Amino acid sequence: MTLVVLVNFQVRGFVKENWTPHNHVEFKRMNKNCFLNFDRLGFLMANGARTFLTVSKSTSRLLRLPPASSRFFPPFNSSFNGATFCSSTGTPSMSINLQSHAFARNPIRSKTPKPENPLSPDSSFESLKSKLLAKTPLLSSPDFKILPFRKGWPLVSCNGGKSNGGLASGWGLGWISLADCESLLALSGSKVTEDLLVYLGSSVEDDAVYWATDFSGADNLDAELGQRKLNFIELRMLMVATNWSDTWAMGQLAIAGHGRALLDWHRTSRFCGHCGERTVPMEAGKRRECSNQSCKLRIFPRVDPVVIMLVIDQENDRALLSRQSRYVPRKWSCLAGFMEPGESLEEAVIRETLEETGIEVGKVVYHSSQPWPVGRSTMPCQLMVGFFAYAKSLDIKVDKAELEDAQWHTREDVKKALTLSDYEKTQRSAAAKVEQLCNGVESRHSQSADINAEDGGLASMFFPGPYAIAHQLISSWAYQDNEK
Repeated sequence: MTLVVLVNFQVRGFVKENWTPHNHVEFKRMNKNCFLNFDRLGFLMANGARTFLTVSKSTSRLLRLPPASSRFFPPFNSSFNGATFCSSTGTPSMSINLQSHAFARNPIRSKTPKPENPLSPDSSFESLKSKLLAKTPLLSSPDFKILPFRKGWPLVSCNGGKSNGGLASGWGLGWISLADCESLLALSGSKVTEDLLVYLGSSVEDDAVYWATDFSGADNLDAELGQRKLNFIELRMLMVATNWSDTWAMGQLAIAGHGRALLDWHRTSRFCGHCGERTVPMEAGKRRECSNQSCKLRIFPRVDPVVIMLVIDQENDRALLSRQSRYVPRKWSCLAGFMEPGESLEEAVIRETLEETGIEVGKVVYHSSQPWPVGRSTMPCQLMVGFFAYAKSLDIKVDKAELEDAQWHTREDVKKALTLSDYEKTQRSAAAKVEQLCNGVESRHSQSADINAEDGGLASMFFPGPYAIAHQLISSWAYQDNEK
C-alpha cells in the first residue's frame, strides 16, 4: 500500500531547511532536530507552502514531527498543524494531531533502563531497601524523589513550577525526599517500607529515581504540608489548570496521571481473584503476586479500553454529538463506550453507536488515543481510543438509559461554538485556584471536579476542553476543510 503524507511547512515553530531532492530531509524546531529518511521519495510542490511526499508503508513509520511550539492554541486556527494520511484504498481522509494529549508523553518513563542499570526498577528497589535499612547514608545511590498521593490526589507545590518562555502553569508536583517521607509518616504513627513505594521512572540527567506513595491514611498532615506551601490537589483540576504551552507542566501532569493509575490499581488489587489470599507488590510495584504459595497468581496493572467516536454524516456535512444527564446545560460531546470481551475496537465503535443512537456506522477510521486516569474511580486507568465513524443511516433513536439526547450538528455550528469558547480563561481560573489551595487561601474540600467556564456563556453549545480527546476529535473534523 502507498500512503500519501501531507506536510505543511508553515506550522508555527518550524523552519524548512535543506529542502533538496535527497533521501535525507531535516526539519529544525527550537533546539531539536527531526529527521525523515525515505528510501523512495517523490516531490510535488503545491501552493508554495505544502509538499506531498509519497513513501512506502514500511518507511512511513519513520515520520516523527515534534509538537508545535504552542500547545494551548485555538483549535480553529486556519493553519494546518499536523499530517494527513490517506490510503489509496479510498478510506476517508483522517487528520492526525501530532500534539500529545494530556497525560501522554511521560518524561520519566519514555525508556525503561535495563536491569543492570542503577536506575532500573530492580536495581533501584534494591538500593531503596538498603537505604531504608542503613543507619548511615550510602556512598553511591541515586537521588530518591517521592510523590505522595491522598485518595488519588497528588501533592502539589506552587513554588515548583518551571517556565517555558514565561508560559508556566504556575504549579509543579510536590516531590519530597525519602527522609521527608519518613518524617511525615512518623507524624501519623506510620513507617516507610519498601512495599509502600511504587516505581514511577527515572532521569539519567538528574541521577534520580521517582516513586509514588499513598498518604491516604495520614490525615493529620495538613498543617505541616501547609507550612511548606503544599497541598493535595484533585487531578482533574490540575488537568484543566495546565497551560498546554507549558511542556514541562504537561510532563508533570503525565507523571501524576501515571502515579494515580498505579496506586489506584494497587489499592483495588490487594486480594487474589483466584483464591482470595492477600497479594504483595513485586518488581518495585510493577506487578502484584498472590501470597498463597500454592497459587502465586501474577497480577499486572489494569487498563480499561474505551472507544470514543465522532460519528460523521458526510453527505450533509454534520457530526453527531450527545449529551449525558450529568452534563451541565449546553455541553455536548462525542459518543463513547467500553469495549466488551471478544470484540475489536472497530466493532465496539459500531456496536456502541447503534445501541446508544440507533445510527448504523460503515467506515471506522482511527484518530489517536489518550490515557485517562480521571475517569470512574472504580477503574484505575482508562485508555480512550478515538475514531471517526461514518454514518450509513441518519435517523436518531436515543437510548434514554444511556444518553439524555443526541443530535446532528453542522460544521458551521461546531466552528462557531469552538470560536466562542474561552478555554484559556478556564485554564487561568483553574491555575489561580490551584495557587490559592497551595497557599491555604481555600480549603482542599472546596475543590470542584467539573469546571465548565470554557463556554463563556456566548455559544449555544460548548464541548470539553482541549485536554480531552473528545475536543481533539471535534475540532479536527470541524477544520478538516482547511487541511485539504
